[in-house]
Amino acid sequence: MAEIDHVLIVDDDRDIRELVAAYLEKQGLSCTAVADGRAMRSALQRATPDVIVLDLMLPGDDGLALCREIRSGKQRAVPILMLTARDDETDRVVGLELGADDYMSKPFAARELLARIRAVLRRTRMLPPNMQASETASLIGFGAWRLDVVGRHLLAEDDVAVALSSAEYRLLRVFLDHPQRVLTRDQLLELTHGHDAQAFDRSIDILVSRLRQRLRDDPREPRYIKTLRSEGYVLSCPVTPLAGAA
Repeated sequence: MAEIDHVLIVDDDRDIRELVAAYLEKQGLSCTAVADGRAMRSALQRATPDVIVLDLMLPGDDGLALCREIRSGKQRAVPILMLTARDDETDRVVGLELGADDYMSKPFAARELLARIRAVLRRTRMLPPNMQASETASLIGFGAWRLDVVGRHLLAEDDVAVALSSAEYRLLRVFLDHPQRVLTRDQLLELTHGHDAQAFDRSIDILVSRLRQRLRDDPREPRYIKTLRSEGYVLSCPVTPLAGAA
């Protein structure tokens, strides 16, 4: 029997929580619905969800603070879909910068939310064909870094592990599979999101900025991911498979 996907809903509006949870469960998902950050933390201690639906406006710690907290914790790889009551690009930009995988504006249709959840889960679990992990390489080297394909994290020269969100990992795999080749923003959107790509011009720029931070890359003089004005981005160093899979 296929495992049921578990959705953690964090929203202080009781009606929204209950209606969304009831709809998603009717569609075959398992749901936990909580009202604030404290209850979210308790739920995360009990079980790791497959995806978190996180409202921006919450009592106490808001959604942005909770998104930052999740991305710095042991469950940092869990996809986050953020909800905002304002159709404001600033909210979306900040949410994406902090590590959200997608966003939706309120009010929304439950059917669209279900589609977005399924899309986020597909993107997290199913890499495009050109991004499938090599059958012979579990470590990929580039510059001073190595990517652990199995653990989906970076390894620095001192073997310190640097965590990656699911979106950051997908983008890095695209660059590693196309080293020293200029990739446009449209190509990066297609390769990382496929048919689920959303028309938000700045989303790739934000994701590149996040990945540069993980790589400790100076955006003014980047060593790894360089910007070519009016063209796109390029991983400027060669890539080498380093270790065989167990």
